Amino acid sequence: MSQVQTRMTRQRAVILEELRKTKSHPTADELYSIVREHLPRISLGTVYRNLDFLADSGEIRRLESAGSIKRFDGNLAHHQHVRCVCCGRIGDVIPPVHTPAFDGLSVEGFTSVHDARLEFDGICDDCAARQQELQ
Repeated sequence: MSQVQTRMTRQRAVILEELRKTKSHPTADELYSIVREHLPRISLGTVYRNLDFLADSGEIRRLESAGSIKRFDGNLAHHQHVRCVCCGRIGDVIPPVHTPAFDGLSVEGFTSVHDARLEFDGICDDCAARQQELQ
């Protein structure tokens, strides 16, 4: 990769700074709205490209689940997430739950297992309140 592609541009720095400030695990579109307050001329495509770059380089986490919108997390400390089954909101599980060891795990057709993720499903406070109102 060339130096131009790997340097910390002003746009990339603002995206990273704003993502690290938020605890909401925003989508690219949500982060775009936040970043535009600081960089009004930034494009949505630039936000997407920079988020992918930052995730690929290990600066942030890309949170993906089948059938869910991709979200991003600027907190690299060890923790798990809980996803609201109603609205898709994501929260941090703090303190983190002990993840089972996978060293020496043998899976047919796999040479090795090198990572594990544990994610929880739940209902956020807002959705629970809405459900209560409907009853």
